[in-house]
Amino acid sequence: STLPPKMQVRMQGQVTSSRFVKRAFTGVPTVRGHQCVHPRSQLRSYNMENEAVIELQGDSQTSSAGRQLYEVADAAAAPAKPVTLPSQPAVLAAVAGVGLTALALKASLDRGSRAYSGNVGEEYDAWTREGILEYYWGEHIHLGYYTDEERAAGYKKKNFKQAKYDFIDEMLKFSRASNPTSILDVGCGFGGSSRHLAKKFPNAQVQGITLSSEQVVRGTELAQERGIPNVKFQVMDALNMTFPDNSFDLVWACESGEHMPDKKRYVEEMARVLKPGGVMVIACWCQREETPDKPITADEKKELQFLYDEWAHPYFISYQEFARLMQGTGVVEDIVSEDWTAPTLPSWHHSIWVGVWDPWIVVGKPHLWYKCMRDGVCIMRMHDAFEKGLMQYGMITGRKAVKAAVGQVQAAEKTLSGSRS
Repeated sequence: STLPPKMQVRMQGQVTSSRFVKRAFTGVPTVRGHQCVHPRSQLRSYNMENEAVIELQGDSQTSSAGRQLYEVADAAAAPAKPVTLPSQPAVLAAVAGVGLTALALKASLDRGSRAYSGNVGEEYDAWTREGILEYYWGEHIHLGYYTDEERAAGYKKKNFKQAKYDFIDEMLKFSRASNPTSILDVGCGFGGSSRHLAKKFPNAQVQGITLSSEQVVRGTELAQERGIPNVKFQVMDALNMTFPDNSFDLVWACESGEHMPDKKRYVEEMARVLKPGGVMVIACWCQREETPDKPITADEKKELQFLYDEWAHPYFISYQEFARLMQGTGVVEDIVSEDWTAPTLPSWHHSIWVGVWDPWIVVGKPHLWYKCMRDGVCIMRMHDAFEKGLMQYGMITGRKAVKAAVGQVQAAEKTLSGSRS
């Protein structure tokens, strides 16, 4: 196909030598039958038996066509290189190696790699330093909110980070809080909800607490960058808060209860620091309610154990149990609980897609590839667990009693304070 258009080549028989081409073609020749005639040389004859018969028509445009023919002939005449196939044992060994590697990887991915051991602060320190979580999820380390219309239109059409801001606004509506002047964000991450609430209520003082010192630093940096003076962050254990009783109008707990090793004390401590008439609101990943009619099966327990152990969760409870814990404080009333699985479920797959669309921060950190792969696996398994009903997204809110007798409230608060010691 690289020869001049007017030149036609017809090969017949088996080429055993390319000498006839090299000897006869110093320009563009004409070949008739078995005789090669060069336009500027005398006629020379060759015995062409068992060799190629070449018919060429054209003028002496260039000698490159001849050189191309030499290469064709040389390549055809070259002896074939022997192909060495791997032995059958080698093939079997390679296949076995690949199979064993795949089985080992699957076994590794079926076991959680970050089981809870009081390590929540250290894990969030690492996630904050790496920067990947903030890059993809933004300032809010929690799921987003997608309306019925947005889900019908396709969740990928919504901005992933905007969905998180929408969640905060929906959670605030659900809480029924009205113009709080003091807000506690329990398990604040690097302060996305705290800053959003501080901007929404500029006359309020917002306090965020976390077990991660890195999150305190990052949250403070972001508040300063955005000029939000009415929010502060500190390291504090939510199960042993140092705030006095009755300190806050609104106690906000967005996706922190998952990491609490004592859910009862978690709720009681929040009730203790809540002012009478104040509102407590919890958003939490929950496992479904277990009943005699529908017990947690062995396969479900295995799946839950992976979800516990991959992201430092001691255990989950049902959102109905959270409501019972609120009721059990003796000071929280007007309790409402709901399942928000449907409006939050798209967050899991959406978080995968934002990584697919923009993978470069991960590509640039090869030492984190395996960890990111594990996180991706856990995200998919979380989605599946929520989709099939093993997990549910719980929303629970209540108000601290103000109408109850003073003695009753004081007795309940004394009980809560005593439970801390």
